[in-house]
Amino acid sequence: MNSVFIRLTLKIDKAKEEPQKQLSKEFVRQWLISNGFQGKEGQEIPTMDENYVNSVSERYIELYEKITGEKFVKGDVNNIQERIEKNVLEYLKKY
Repeated sequence: MNSVFIRLTLKIDKAKEEPQKQLSKEFVRQWLISNGFQGKEGQEIPTMDENYVNSVSERYIELYEKITGEKFVKGDVNNIQERIEKNVLEYLKKY
């Protein structure tokens, strides 16, 4: 998928007078600000609920699919630590 398609999609959204869907990290930044976080010293990052985290994931998956033209396949989330360790060790063996 190329940038022409993405721009065309955004123009269609604008023509429908719908807010442009953010396909960058801007929507996360706006959420943080609306929840009182501005990155100032001493501030705690607000906790995102599971629904919001899932919506962020879905947007990034959508972006991946639009850019690559490929279906995103979610990895196995069981034994994440084991998977990370295995991948790091395999990488280190190569270098």
